[in-house]
Amino acid sequence: MSGINTNRTNISLPAEVSAEIITKVQEESAIMRLAKPINLPGRGLTIPVIAGDPEANWVDETNAKPVSNPTLSQKNMKGYTLAVIVPFSNQFKRDAQALYAEIVSRLPKVLGNKFDATIFHGTAPGTGFDVLTGSTAETISGTGKSFYKALVNSDVAIAAAGYAVNGYAMSPQARGEMLLAEDSNKRPLFVNNVAEGGIPRLLGQPVYYTRGVYGAGNAESGTSGQEGYVAAVPDTLGVAGDWTQARYGIVQGVDVSISDQATLTISNSQVNLWERNMFAIRAEIEVGFVATADAFRKIVRDHA
Repeated sequence: MSGINTNRTNISLPAEVSAEIITKVQEESAIMRLAKPINLPGRGLTIPVIAGDPEANWVDETNAKPVSNPTLSQKNMKGYTLAVIVPFSNQFKRDAQALYAEIVSRLPKVLGNKFDATIFHGTAPGTGFDVLTGSTAETISGTGKSFYKALVNSDVAIAAAGYAVNGYAMSPQARGEMLLAEDSNKRPLFVNNVAEGGIPRLLGQPVYYTRGVYGAGNAESGTSGQEGYVAAVPDTLGVAGDWTQARYGIVQGVDVSISDQATLTISNSQVNLWERNMFAIRAEIEVGFVATADAFRKIVRDHA
């Protein structure tokens, strides 16, 4: 039957290779570089969250000291499977090290980018998995000081909610907007000279760039209230946040399976691996994410 693996073998990667894949996934994900990792058991985890800090007060000598308890709430984190299948030519089978190198180089990018894309502008795979899709947005229109204002507004709003921005997840598209941003005297707002080659910090906090952060929107189409009308959706360029309020967990290492007789669907066409002298590797990780929504603001670009 098409699509059924008739000769599939689970392969056990060397411990150092499996660890390297996890490390590379973390490097490819802005969220995993900014949020705090925790150990996530297969059954899920209930995480205590401090919603309010205890309060200190002044006391006279010999008087009883004030007692103030922090306000605690709970969040449930559950792991969901994130998987990808990548086909290879059979030449890679000649050298196991070459195969491992390809696994390490190809698979983490798609896993890390999909993890980010789901959280920033996607749909949660299920309960116990938070996304920031509905976070309040700061909108830029064009370039220039609009981007700077959006960053400052995000900082102010997050501080007003009781948190502090300590990092930014940005898309390559956001980097382009920032490189174009100028003040009223046509001087770059975010770079001092071309030799810097990038924008590693914003408002004193670190910036991490990954493709998964970007979410393409669309312009308004048709007439409101009429059939066929499509409302405008802004592009998601980045997220500012207090990343002490976010946690991600990986249940275990990377699970890898290999097949040379499966049939894959590639670009809506059925591809038989045996027929093409190819094989495919399926890699999956079980991962979860929780966050406090008020500690984050999205930076979006209007389609006006």
